[in-house]
Amino acid sequence: MGAVSRAGPARVELGRAGEKAAADLLRRRGYEVVGAGFTARRGELDLVCRRGRELVVVEVKTRTDGAFGAPMEAVGARKRRALMAAAAEYRALADWRGPIRYAVVGLTVKPGPGAGRASPTGVPANRVKGALEFEAELIEDPFS
Repeated sequence: MGAVSRAGPARVELGRAGEKAAADLLRRRGYEVVGAGFTARRGELDLVCRRGRELVVVEVKTRTDGAFGAPMEAVGARKRRALMAAAAEYRALADWRGPIRYAVVGLTVKPGPGAGRASPTGVPANRVKGALEFEAELIEDPFS
């Protein structure tokens, strides 16, 4: 059984929007997205991609602002171990024999008009599902 999310509905929606934006970014950069939301015993793989002969496991971190630090700062040693364990499980299930590498996509919501106003859920009041714009950073091989 996979990890249980403790995020509220607004955070889950923000995370999904971020994962979609990350997948779009990766496709534009030549990656083929082959899986999303793979749940393993020790965690979840946000995106699984192929690029050339490599399988690329992608962690997506989405933030509404910099209050909790840069998205990459949220990928500590525990998260790295969980990603590697989940990737090993994916490798076995997919019978993947090629190389695996890792990437992190950090996304921060671009502020827009009225960005200072927040709804009770903490998501800016002027944001509409599917209408978020992000500042994105792709960090390839962040653990090497």
